[in-house]
Amino acid sequence: MEITIEPWKQLVIHEVLEQKFEDWLTHIIAGARSAGGGIPTIFWAGGIAFHFATFPDTEAIVQEKLKGRIHYSSVTFAIKEKFEKQITREGGTVNFTDVSHNEIFSSLSEKLKTQSKFRS
Repeated sequence: MEITIEPWKQLVIHEVLEQKFEDWLTHIIAGARSAGGGIPTIFWAGGIAFHFATFPDTEAIVQEKLKGRIHYSSVTFAIKEKFEKQITREGGTVNFTDVSHNEIFSSLSEKLKTQSKFRS
């Protein structure tokens, strides 16, 4: 049997939204509350907290994936230099997952840093 590992070739992001971290945190907590509770989880890599939305796996999207292209409909991000596993504010809690070890997410965080309007 032959085993082939074929990495993704391209990540295409159709919309990038940046927010100030504390504003975004407030929005995430409010959204979780209005959805009936639960603790939302946000990704973190290289000083960037982010969340992405994908397209449903239609025939066209699956064909793109087979060609090595991932499509995100949107990425929302905020500068968050230091990783924290969990942050609690008035009204709720948000968990963070460190995905720095993932090559795609690490590259994405570097790209988002260059796009940031709020980077110091």
